Amino acid sequence: TAKAGYNRGTFYEYFTDVYHLLDEIENALIPTVDELPAYSTSTEDRLGVPLDSFLQLYEHHNKYYSVLLGAKGDPAFSAKLKNQIKASLTEHFKENIQDAQEFDYTLEYVLSAMVGIMSYWFSKEQEISKERLMSLIRNLSEQGIRAILPL
Repeated sequence: TAKAGYNRGTFYEYFTDVYHLLDEIENALIPTVDELPAYSTSTEDRLGVPLDSFLQLYEHHNKYYSVLLGAKGDPAFSAKLKNQIKASLTEHFKENIQDAQEFDYTLEYVLSAMVGIMSYWFSKEQEISKERLMSLIRNLSEQGIRAILPL
């Protein structure tokens, strides 16, 4: 409270403790369904997920996401973030889902990879271009590790 320039009493008028404050910050950083980018059902966009839009969302909150999703961050935040996006994707694709359980596992895999690679990219101070990162994610998603390994 001293660093922020507030009295401790003022802090406790709004928050019960620092964990309450952390929870409020995390909730503010998790996009609502309306804030999430639109998804595609077009056969031309094989992923159906607008990677550029997700990267822009990540870039917008980079300062916070880098900490919360980093090695010393809050593991619960990653779960909250993925669950919000899962709910949105499930709602969007609900008519095309044949096996809900398999779809849930698939989303967990894809979202974990996306959050992981974007966190890693920011931790490496964006040492490769955004375009190269997007290309890598697309290729890995569509072709797996064979996209980068000569077999």
